[in-house]
Amino acid sequence: MSNTNATLHDTGALFQIAEPEERAPSKRRPGFGIGIDLGTTHSLVALAPEGSAPRVLADAQDRPLLPSVVAYTGEEPVVGADAVAQQEEHPQAVISSVKRFMGRGLADIDFTHPYTLDVDEGAGVIRIEVDSAGVKRRLSPVEVSAEILRVLRDRASAELGEEIDGVVITVPAYFDDAQRQATRDAGRIAGLNVYRLLAEPTAAALAYGLDRGGQGLFAVYDLGGGTFDISILRLRDGVFQVLATGGDSALGGDDFDRVIAAHLLDEAGITEPTLHQRDAARIAARTAKEALSAVSSTTVSIAACGIGGVELRRETLESLLDPLIQRTIRACRRTLRDAGFRARELDGVVLVGGSTRVPRVRALVEETFGRPPLTDIDPDKVVAYGAAIQADILSGSAREGVTLLDVVPLSLGLETMGGIVEKIIPRNATIPISARQVFTNYSEQQTAMQIHVVQGERELASDCRSLARFELKGIPRLPPSMARVEVTFQLDADALLTVTARELMTGTKQSVEVKPTYGLSEEEVDKLVMESYDFASEDYSARSLAEARVELGRVALAVRIALEEVGHLKDIVTAEERAAIEAALADGDAIMARKDADGDAITAARKALEKLSEPFARRRMERALLAGMEGRSLFDIESALAAEEAELDERRGGHSAEIIED
Repeated sequence: MSNTNATLHDTGALFQIAEPEERAPSKRRPGFGIGIDLGTTHSLVALAPEGSAPRVLADAQDRPLLPSVVAYTGEEPVVGADAVAQQEEHPQAVISSVKRFMGRGLADIDFTHPYTLDVDEGAGVIRIEVDSAGVKRRLSPVEVSAEILRVLRDRASAELGEEIDGVVITVPAYFDDAQRQATRDAGRIAGLNVYRLLAEPTAAALAYGLDRGGQGLFAVYDLGGGTFDISILRLRDGVFQVLATGGDSALGGDDFDRVIAAHLLDEAGITEPTLHQRDAARIAARTAKEALSAVSSTTVSIAACGIGGVELRRETLESLLDPLIQRTIRACRRTLRDAGFRARELDGVVLVGGSTRVPRVRALVEETFGRPPLTDIDPDKVVAYGAAIQADILSGSAREGVTLLDVVPLSLGLETMGGIVEKIIPRNATIPISARQVFTNYSEQQTAMQIHVVQGERELASDCRSLARFELKGIPRLPPSMARVEVTFQLDADALLTVTARELMTGTKQSVEVKPTYGLSEEEVDKLVMESYDFASEDYSARSLAEARVELGRVALAVRIALEEVGHLKDIVTAEERAAIEAALADGDAIMARKDADGDAITAARKALEKLSEPFARRRMERALLAGMEGRSLFDIESALAAEEAELDERRGGHSAEIIED
């Protein structure tokens, strides 16, 4: 911990660990807490009201999984399946797997991606450059993640009928302080009250423990789209204690896809693929991987790469993926050693994450742990279930008490003389925790100390992640080794850190809530939070306008097709009706062409067109039904009538939930 004239020395004698003080509970509403699994590939939101089983909330199309993909191809960002549909055409304006960039510096990005990255001078915050509707934008991963969280927040609010109270967001167990803080910031920007962050393996254990009444020692093997975690947990009498955790924050299903895609490109003789070819191959690789989880062979076609009807067998897939899967097995063995147990001492192994559906993964896990893994709960949903259960508890429900004892994934310490790291809180220490250590002065000229907080397992500060620096001033001039500075590390339940330095003779004190080097500054987060409020009305108006335009376009297209189908049959549409409808269509075209038209005017044009065309539409429908009745049963006719009535009801009103960019 260097200063211009001095460095801290560890006294070596004074060291104690204490639990942090209890914080005053806030007023919360039972039943209005939600759990969010913010995943690399997909994200989910779940509810677990007291007395009910946890359930994942689906969208209007009954899709529970929200692709963690955000498209910046129009004026407003698009999230989910609609963004995925634009990915191949706009690879640099559609951001996927943003979780891999969260809380990381430019030097940490050691995986391939299609994006242009920049970094802020001094702050070290990564920015992803996108071309949004012809305008260049630089977005932090935190902002992109916030868009995903907003969609899930709105889905839960719609289900509850009012705003949610708070949320538990899950993070990989191996996420460091910077990555956790970035996740919490994303929640704040999305307008969420983040109750706490919960490690994904702990969430899975919580779901299994409550649903199954689990007792004993378990391993949670969590292989998602972008990260791998392995945790050893003890479950006993409502207490879930993480004993050790390990993994790889840059290994997951995305890496499986890249390896398969590289093989497909190599087989096609493409040594230097274009960005478009690389993305097309990756999408085909993911489809093939998922198919080979159920069948022994599949056919792959990639038009962009000139690949058509190529067979890919499961044996080939397994040989490609085996080196990556073996990396997870090595991490499992290390984590078992950290926990002090052998594989045969475990009572079970829980699988989490969509990538655990790969048969080779399951086979190697069974071989390593000597027992078939537990797969009772959908591996895509189990983490969201656990988060929802914890959120319900934290919202103040009367659900029977559950205690979660998580661990810190990486050691936390200070830089001391010579750039050496003095670990204050060791890796796998149970949290929440507070640890104190006393340091002394190096020189009698020293009147201040620079505190450099680092995280990692290396011995040199230069090899660890720098988290924060601050200065303690006002130290009295004393001979070397006579001053006493007590440094306290307090780690809360989210593994977020506060560091306090206090000179014991004078009581001079300095405290800092650690903001990681690669997180957004407090000012940036506050600005983004305020912007979400300041522009809420404008955002709502823009959304309403877009929806109104989509609805008018849909109705106008349907009417035009119907008019063309019936031609000039006067028993279906009279000349006067046709003229009136065509005039309404022209009015609709005119208002859609106006850049200053508001949503109300467009909606009025749609309703006028619907009212004029409804008698014609009914006659056309009846004629079609009569023509189709001959030779049909009563059941068939009733079904057809019901379908046509439903179509008419839809045309009368109701807005489409989907916004389609022009």
